[in-house]
Amino acid sequence: MDRLIYTALSGLSASMDRQRVIASNMANAQTIGFRAELMDQRAVTIAGEQPEVRAQQQALVRSADMQGGEAVMTSRPLDIALDGSALLAVQADDGSEAYTRRGDLSVRADGVVVNGDGAMVIGEAGPITVPLTGRISVTPSGAVTVSDPATPDLPAIEVAQLKLASPDGSQIAKGVDGLFRVVGGGILPTDEAATLKPGYLEQSNVKPTEVLVEMIDQQRLFEMRTKLVTTAKTIDESGARLMRLI
Repeated sequence: MDRLIYTALSGLSASMDRQRVIASNMANAQTIGFRAELMDQRAVTIAGEQPEVRAQQQALVRSADMQGGEAVMTSRPLDIALDGSALLAVQADDGSEAYTRRGDLSVRADGVVVNGDGAMVIGEAGPITVPLTGRISVTPSGAVTVSDPATPDLPAIEVAQLKLASPDGSQIAKGVDGLFRVVGGGILPTDEAATLKPGYLEQSNVKPTEVLVEMIDQQRLFEMRTKLVTTAKTIDESGARLMRLI
């Protein structure tokens, strides 16, 4: 009987974790460049005198849906939408190199280029810093340029190059901070052929209608598993009554 109860309880725990992931995806339906989190649910057995005496369920966020979101025109020179599967390299809070699709860039008061999450954008020589005077823009190849509005006839000067990384052939995982990292450590190689769209922003790839349907399904599954615990209790009480009659 304990096998049934523990199996049902592990299923309830997995359902609650799944609901948290669904809620997170729904909350980020309007977040720039957000990638919907995917949860992996699998059976985990406990070794005993007999093999696989119990089967419980484990649910973990192991990956994300890398399908691209819609690119919306903003006409803002520091807004970028990456083409294909390329990722924008940024510096995480712990100083490591991480990756994102969020491209709403801006310049801090100290001249450091950051995205909408406040992560410093990385170039060939580390975090990118630009002069505070002049007009900052990004070319389709990822070059950061500065032009002087007072001399519009002069060409813009390239001051840095965004690192556009290629995830192809590498295993990456999404962290709790929303950034992607290489599994086991390391950095992704630069994608020399990667391009971007200046003046555009890639929206979240979360589809609210699909997430709502998924949430309803998970609620029904949670109710079914709750009833299974009640059933196990009823069976256990019936067995105890039979034992008292012997």
